[in-house]
Amino acid sequence: MKRILFILIMVLAFGLRIFKLGQNPPSLYWDEASLGYNAYSIATSLHDEHGEFLPLARFIAFGDYKPPGYVYAIVPWIYLFGLNEFSVRLPSMIAGFLMVVITYFLTLKLFQKVKMALLSSFILAISPWALQFSRAAFEANLAAFFNLTAVYFFVSSQKKKWLILPSVIFFIFSFYTFNANRIIAPLFVIGLLFLYFKYLSKNIKWLLITLIAGIILLFPSISYLSNRESKLRFQEVSIFNNLETIKLANTRIESDNNSTFAKILHNRRFMYAFDFLQHYTDNFTGRFLFTSGDKNPRLSIQDMGEFYIWELPFLLIGLYFLIVKRTKATYVLFFWMLITPIPAATARETPHALRILSILPTFQIIIAYGLYHLVFSLKRGVVGALYFLLFVICFLLTANIYYYLHIYYIHYPRSWSGEWQYGYKEMVQAISQNQSRYDHILVSDALGRPYIYFAFYQGYPYEKFIQDKVASRDWFGFWDVTALGKIKFKIDEQVKLDGRILIATTPNNIPNGYIPIQTIPNLSGDVVFVIAEKI
Repeated sequence: MKRILFILIMVLAFGLRIFKLGQNPPSLYWDEASLGYNAYSIATSLHDEHGEFLPLARFIAFGDYKPPGYVYAIVPWIYLFGLNEFSVRLPSMIAGFLMVVITYFLTLKLFQKVKMALLSSFILAISPWALQFSRAAFEANLAAFFNLTAVYFFVSSQKKKWLILPSVIFFIFSFYTFNANRIIAPLFVIGLLFLYFKYLSKNIKWLLITLIAGIILLFPSISYLSNRESKLRFQEVSIFNNLETIKLANTRIESDNNSTFAKILHNRRFMYAFDFLQHYTDNFTGRFLFTSGDKNPRLSIQDMGEFYIWELPFLLIGLYFLIVKRTKATYVLFFWMLITPIPAATARETPHALRILSILPTFQIIIAYGLYHLVFSLKRGVVGALYFLLFVICFLLTANIYYYLHIYYIHYPRSWSGEWQYGYKEMVQAISQNQSRYDHILVSDALGRPYIYFAFYQGYPYEKFIQDKVASRDWFGFWDVTALGKIKFKIDEQVKLDGRILIATTPNNIPNGYIPIQTIPNLSGDVVFVIAEKI
C-alpha cells in the first residue's frame, strides 16, 4: 500500500508540473529567452552569444552575469526537442519533480517514518510555491534541487562515508546555478560540518578527498568572483548601496547637534543592520506565506500565499514538536531555514520567493511533522475526532488545490500575460513572415530587450548572430543590442531611412506616415504591439 501511495504521489507531482508546460506561463520572459538562446548557441557552436567558448564561471548574457548551471542543463533538451519554451523550462520541471522524490528519502532518513515521508512528499507535490517555480525556467529551482540533494547525501553519509563527496559536489552545482546559492552553499557546508563534527572527525580520508575535489571544481570561479563583474548584480540590488540610509543617518545626527551619542545611536552601520533584520524577517511573515505571496506576478499567482491556508496550524504544531523533541533533524531543519534567507535579506525587495527558494522543502517537512503528530495522537484517543479531523483536512485540501489550479490555469495567464512579456513571440513571427519584403525593420525597445526574442524565435545561427549584432555596453556592464542585421531596435532612427520600412511599436507611438497593418494583444485584450508600414 505504501509503495502504491508513493507511486501515486510521484505521478501527481509529475503531472502537475508537466501539464501545458510550454503554454502556461503564457510566454517566455526575458531571462528565460536569454537562458534558452545561450543554451542553443552552446549546443550548436560551443560559444555563448558573446562569442565566449564554453563559459564555466558565468554567462555574460544581458550583462547580468548568469551562473552557468541552468544554461548547460537546457542543452541536451534542445538536442532532443529543439529551441522552444518546453525545452527551456524542462530542467526546472524535472528539478521540481525530483525534489518531491528526494524529499521522501530525506524525511525518511531524518525521522525514520514512512508515513511522514509520504506526507512530506505529497505536500511538496501540491505546493503552490514549488509548482510556480517548477513550471518556468527559474535557475533558483534547479539550484534548490541541487541544494536538497546535497543535504540528503550529507545526512546519508553517516552510514555510507563516501556520500560526503557527492554531497559537496551537489552543493557546488547549486553554487554554479543561482547567485544566492553562492552564499547559501558555503554557509550550509560550514553549518553541517559543525552539526556533524563528531561523526566527520572519524571520516578524515573522505573529507580530504572531498576537499580536493571541491577546490578543483571551484577553481574556474575564483578569478571571476574576485573581479568587478561578480559584484555588479549585488551592487544593483543591495540594501548596503542605499544612499537614503546614509542621508537619514546624517540628518538625524545633525538634528541631535552632532553629539557623540547621536553619532553612535544613528550610525549608518546600525541602520543597515536594522534594515537587514527587517528584510530577513519579511520572508517569514504570515502575509507572504499564507495570504498574499510574492508581489511579483511571475513569482506568485497573487491570489494566495506561498502555502495553502489549511497548512498553517500544522506548521505551528510541527514547530512545537520539533522544539520539544529536539532531535538532530530539528537542528538540521532550523539551521536550513535560518541561513537560506541571508542573501535575500541583503536585497531591497523582500519578501522574495525566488531568492529563498532553496528553503524548500523545510516548511513542507515541518507541516507533515505537525500533521503526522496530530493525527496519530488522536488515533490513540477519540476515533470519531480523528475521522472528523481527516474529513476537514481533506475538504480544505481539495478546496485549496482546486482554487489554486483554477486560478493558475484560467485566470492567471489572462491577468498577468504582460508580466511574462506576452506578445514578443507573436510580433517576431509576424515580422519574420514579411521580413524579406522590407528594406528596413524597426522594433521598439520600450518593453525591453527585443533582440533576445528575435535570436530565440528565429533560431539565429551563432556565426550570423555575431556578424549581424550591433551592441554597446553601459557603465553598469549591461549590454544593449541595437541591431540584428537590418532589424534595428530604435524607432527614432526611422527619420533617417528611405525605402520600404516596417515598424513594430507600442500603441499610440506610430510615427506619422505609417499605416497600421496588424495589432498584437496580450491575453487580457490589451494591445502590446502595433505593426505598421511605410512604403
